[in-house]
Amino acid sequence: MQVTRTRVLLRPNNARVLFRPFEPTQQQRPLKIIGRVMELADDAVEALLGQVLAEFHGRHQRLLHFFEERFEAVRHHVLTDRPLSEARRLLIGSYFTQEYALESAALFNPSLVWHPDQSGLPAGVRRFIVSLRATGEGHVSSVGFRTGTIDGTGAITLATPTGFVTAPRVVASSHYDKPLFLRKLAELGIVDGFVDTVFAEIGDRFTLGELEGALARTSRQQRARRREWEPLAAAIVALARANYEIECDPASDISERVIFPYSPAETNGIEDARFVRFVEDDGSVHYCATYTAFDGSVCLPQFLETDDFVRFRVSTLNGPAIANKGMALFPRRIHGAYVMLSRQDGENVHVMESDMLHFWHTRRLVCRPTQPWEFVQIGNCGSPIETPVGWLVLTHGVGPMRKYSIGAVLLDLDDPALVVGRLREPLLTPDENERVGYVPNVVYSCGSAVHDGRLVIPYSMSDYATSFATVPLADVLAALTAG
Repeated sequence: MQVTRTRVLLRPNNARVLFRPFEPTQQQRPLKIIGRVMELADDAVEALLGQVLAEFHGRHQRLLHFFEERFEAVRHHVLTDRPLSEARRLLIGSYFTQEYALESAALFNPSLVWHPDQSGLPAGVRRFIVSLRATGEGHVSSVGFRTGTIDGTGAITLATPTGFVTAPRVVASSHYDKPLFLRKLAELGIVDGFVDTVFAEIGDRFTLGELEGALARTSRQQRARRREWEPLAAAIVALARANYEIECDPASDISERVIFPYSPAETNGIEDARFVRFVEDDGSVHYCATYTAFDGSVCLPQFLETDDFVRFRVSTLNGPAIANKGMALFPRRIHGAYVMLSRQDGENVHVMESDMLHFWHTRRLVCRPTQPWEFVQIGNCGSPIETPVGWLVLTHGVGPMRKYSIGAVLLDLDDPALVVGRLREPLLTPDENERVGYVPNVVYSCGSAVHDGRLVIPYSMSDYATSFATVPLADVLAALTAG
């Protein structure tokens, strides 16, 4: 097969920065910082705030609003009830804000889906969204986006990103479903009289604020057992914070939107989102992604849903079949069930089926490392692609010297646990231009698509930058079905 490398590149850009909270680690430092600002005369405050805005305001949108939010977050450290001027509040807020270059280290592990808006394009041209793992200071990863088009010849054109990046706001009014939440607690083994007491006074739909209020009231009423129940309360709040909604500015360019770590499970990053355009049985369409949340020690599979790439719903995946990394949802139900690829044991590909999108209980082995270039492990490179002859699954295989290559398998349309074809040789392996980076000798993808008879593969190069390759789909399917 003749795989065409487009040489279209997406490199990390350390000039793309967002603002985020700055949290001093020492307990007394906020008090000291605020005290020093409070000692400044009014004219000095005005002058210093002017300098901050002259240096940073042009680099961000809604910066003053964020300064005000940051002041409110630390207001309890102010040792006076005297009203403060707007300038002093904003200046204090600026001391608890920092810039973060979200892709200063790497921009990789891409996933491609077709854009929900295909208007205004010439015949034969299709618009796509590619999600990317952006890694910055402290090796913290987030999910960024770019858009582009591909024409009938396979030529790819990327839209130029704007100069702004803004983290989304968490939707405070997000509601939780009580029966589903209790089921998730049971899956985690959090079953106790404390749970029954807390949820007895909560309705079938509740907010995080209502949950925290119920926890506080129960703790006050049962003071003798407060220390015993504190770990349970913390676990309940952690589960709630791992299930949340975020919203970007709908007027923003998609390149300005980023899914940044929010919950305690994500403190060290959001990794390897695998997006898929999912079509329900009634024909409705929405976009889903699995990703890995990392808190510095534990990897937690998470699920992401959106209809418009403006508002995103984040939730935990649950059940005994949820383990390890690299899960990828099929683009539709099969025989009424949701189906997902997984790699629970770290080296083999499995398939899971469930009637509930967020609960997975069973798995079946699909394929194991077989060829020398995949002897270490095999996993998926994104959601399966439906073709007339089977589900096309791009795979990654790890071989000698921890070299990653991209291969392919073909699964039965009716029973995706059955392998009907498998490449003996890699489809894509790193060339000399691609083997140098943060993690050398790696090509990797989190999701491909088909356009006008071509398989379009976005792929990362050694965990540093991203490029695209194309190959005729007919050639791939012919090789997979050659027997």
